[in-house]
Amino acid sequence: MRDLPTSPRKRSATTPLHRPVRLSPADLLRLGLIGIHTRRMRAALSALGISIGIATMIVVTGIPASSQKALDAELTALGTDRLQAVADSQASNGRPVAFPAESVAMVRRIGPVKAVTAVANTHAVVRRTDRQGPLDASGLTVLAAQSNLLDLVNARVRSGRYLSEATGTIPTAVLGTVAAARLGFPDPRPGESPPLVLINERWFSVIGILRTVPLAPEIDRAVLIGWESAHTALGFDRRPTQLFIQAQEAAIEDVHAVLPATIDPLSPSQVLVSRPSDALAAKRSTEATFSGLFIGLAGVALLVGGIGVANTMVISVLERRREIGLRRALGANRGQIRSQFLTESIVLSGLGGLAGIIFGVLGTIGYAAYEDWPPAIPLPAVSAGLCGAVLVGIVAGVYPAVRASRLSPTAALASA
Repeated sequence: MRDLPTSPRKRSATTPLHRPVRLSPADLLRLGLIGIHTRRMRAALSALGISIGIATMIVVTGIPASSQKALDAELTALGTDRLQAVADSQASNGRPVAFPAESVAMVRRIGPVKAVTAVANTHAVVRRTDRQGPLDASGLTVLAAQSNLLDLVNARVRSGRYLSEATGTIPTAVLGTVAAARLGFPDPRPGESPPLVLINERWFSVIGILRTVPLAPEIDRAVLIGWESAHTALGFDRRPTQLFIQAQEAAIEDVHAVLPATIDPLSPSQVLVSRPSDALAAKRSTEATFSGLFIGLAGVALLVGGIGVANTMVISVLERRREIGLRRALGANRGQIRSQFLTESIVLSGLGGLAGIIFGVLGTIGYAAYEDWPPAIPLPAVSAGLCGAVLVGIVAGVYPAVRASRLSPTAALASA
């Protein structure tokens, strides 16, 4: 007797007839774009709301950053990382006390110090011609200067050239702006013989004239000659009377504290060191003020944009009940409905965030160009704007997505 074929197992009443199809990320993206594509004007207005918020965040961070960058350049020109040390007391012969000859080398050994240079008052008399007597001096100071002075005092040459290692050993001179005006020297011209100036009883060739030096106004009224030429021609003893120091800005107070004992260990009280300028305190204050302003305005901008997206998504759910009911009737589960509307909210916020970043960057660059500032686009603000837009899209889309997924097919189709 042949075995009868076994009958198929009866399907349990709880077993679904069809397993729901798992949606790929590409499918979710296409579903999320349906609402944006079919309601373009509303989507554009909603994206415009969040783009304005992100653009505001970029602008309120970019414009102050550009302004601060310009301010930093101005403050740096004032020497926020510079110190000056001057010999203070007077010797018995009426000449200022000079620092030890090795003081420059000792200061250079301080760790945070980047560079150091020196000038020295030679107490020489400068005259325009030899027909003037000693009492007809112009009242200018003759300073022996080293070749790296311009970098330390942020000075620039107006015409000609500055002292170099080569020219600093021969009788050559560079004039400050006031010194050039008092002596009646025009700007040196290429190809012409350099004018001469009489220092004590030696003639020096004028090879350059400096621009105004805000950081060291005394240089404007000085005649600068080379360190070695001052020694050979004027008997200069190579002892500086003033030092200019550049140090790491974060350690400027520490350097200030150790300078007197480093420059003159035997008489530190005779060393006067300029304190960090008030510009440094102003710079640090503006940094703290700008940081607080960034956080507050960015938070308000994102909050306004998130409310706009949430409002749009709630209205979208109310208007698309028929679509939701039809998809549920065709087998879409609640998770797929939630994913669809959550994806739409994220895409909408992401598009608004990208548009806001573009508008914000262009606005910042345009305003900086108008104010003649160097444009500064904070990359953390740009990345935070995009990430914030996506996060706002997630938060704003959670409630509408959950509400849409809770609609039953019959209720959704009946209310449509």
